[in-house]
Amino acid sequence: MTTSTQSNHSDQRKQSDPATSGQDDIILDIRHLKKYYPVYKGFLKKVVGHVKAVDDVSLFVRKGETLGLVGESGCGKTTLGKTIVRLHQPTAGELRYRFEDGGMRDILKLNREESFQIRKKIQIVFQDPYSSLNPVKTIYESFDEPLRKHNMGNRAERKAIISRLLESVNLRPEYMYRYPNEFSGGQRQRICIARALCINPDVIVCDEPVSALDVSIQAQVLNLMKDLQQELKLTYIFIAHDLSVVEYMSDRIAVMYLGQVVELAESGALYQTPQHPYTEALLSAVPTPDLNKKKDRIVLKGDVPSPVNPPGGCRFHTRCHLCQDRCRTEIPALRKVKGTDDHFVACHLAETEDAI
Repeated sequence: MTTSTQSNHSDQRKQSDPATSGQDDIILDIRHLKKYYPVYKGFLKKVVGHVKAVDDVSLFVRKGETLGLVGESGCGKTTLGKTIVRLHQPTAGELRYRFEDGGMRDILKLNREESFQIRKKIQIVFQDPYSSLNPVKTIYESFDEPLRKHNMGNRAERKAIISRLLESVNLRPEYMYRYPNEFSGGQRQRICIARALCINPDVIVCDEPVSALDVSIQAQVLNLMKDLQQELKLTYIFIAHDLSVVEYMSDRIAVMYLGQVVELAESGALYQTPQHPYTEALLSAVPTPDLNKKKDRIVLKGDVPSPVNPPGGCRFHTRCHLCQDRCRTEIPALRKVKGTDDHFVACHLAETEDAI
């Protein structure tokens, strides 16, 4: 790609960036976020490349909504979630959070004390409830530690908080004195949800919170999460493989492929009128309960390219059945779809407002 082409692409991305919408209800504004992992080789551990797990992602999350993140394994959605809660330090970009005074500040530039305080606002629920709880600590000890760290009451007050949280996820208060091995998988995940709530967060990153549970338990946990969201005015970033679950939970959905967002839209619009070939392929794989209704399955050929050396142009072009010469050389910017207010796509074949 020539220097002029790169400059034009940069200008387009800046102009059409969905994170620059400037809406007052935005609580989290992610701008050009990157997370690269070095690749070492040889006896001297020389850096020979980088795994581009998250590569220039821009998103915004509105207060009180659920933003879904979907994509194949290895697309970077879990890395993005962990980077948002600062379990991974970003390589570049901004994480702007709306504070109580209404101002937006980049939490990556906060000092040590401010960073500690912001951890109260953004929490995470992990995928595996069996490894999320310390097996040698009682539930009380697992809850009490973050409450003490953030000076949330004396011992009696903290115990009352833990009792109330367990009741909020339909567990008995006396369960706080039990160990994790005494609970089922569904009960453990409810405990993990309660623990994420114990320091009153505003945003919770849910990293495939029901994928390790039986189908019969998944619906209970999802409905519980919806009830808690409405009651406590929570904001969710919901990561999952199951597109049916994401549709049920999410207000808007971002589709990721090889570290980048390729489509972002309201849930209904994404499922009814997908604009990116990758999104169409994912949706074609969702089973339908109607046996008489047949779907035209789009089968993606080949494997996902390596994030160490992603293909030039559109990263999906090596598997896209609609690929054209332009797709192999020009990087598509994430642009607004014509005639829509909140539907963005990174595809040369889609009709967008600022297409070349």
